[in-house]
Amino acid sequence: MRRLFIPLLFAACTAHADEVQVAVAANFTAPAKLLAAAFAKDSGHKAQLSFGGTGKFYAQIRNGAPFEVLLAADDTTPARLVADGAAVAGSRYTYAVGRLVLWSAQPGYVDDQGAVLARGGFKHLAIANPKLAPYGAASIEALTALKLLDAVQARFVQGENIAQAHQFVASGNAELGFVALSQVMQDGRLAAGSAWIVPARLHQAIRQDAVLLERGRGKPAAEAWLKYLKGNAAQAIIKSFGYEI
Repeated sequence: MRRLFIPLLFAACTAHADEVQVAVAANFTAPAKLLAAAFAKDSGHKAQLSFGGTGKFYAQIRNGAPFEVLLAADDTTPARLVADGAAVAGSRYTYAVGRLVLWSAQPGYVDDQGAVLARGGFKHLAIANPKLAPYGAASIEALTALKLLDAVQARFVQGENIAQAHQFVASGNAELGFVALSQVMQDGRLAAGSAWIVPARLHQAIRQDAVLLERGRGKPAAEAWLKYLKGNAAQAIIKSFGYEI
């Protein structure tokens, strides 16, 4: 009887385990992976993550992609999906506020005031596509506020999304670039290279919203994932990558 009880108990616990398909903004890749592992351990559910640009995810979702939750890099895309009837009204909330950073893979290359932008001396400056990527749009806003856009625009190397912009700098194809702080921060500190955290006053706040998509309506794992992101354990992970809550 005892031998029979253990397998039956295990079956009862796993019978309610479910999987959620999550579209994740590229800047949130590293924290999302940690969150998914913690979520699986704490809830028994599994988060299947897909990473990419928020603009592309919007098009894919509108064309029937099987995502159940979107973690966007902005707050406008989730709002549009709700308005379109592709996401659940009332489910949208800000899970993180991103920070923009000017980063170089070379130690000492970027000073802590960002004066390297005005000095010049570099051939390539990486940014994400400002028409599709919120971090790219914030980069243009910051350069405009600094009155440097005209001076550096000819040196842009434009990535499709923030992950590609980061890759341009990490590979040395661009000496420096605007990326998400989360991409270069590890355990609360800069992982490598040199950086200037762009003052928030130089661009609109990068509010990153999560939303339950229509395909996730009534799905236990989808609802559990959104709830989990609001918890203390998840928020500690998110903050460790430089996001604000």
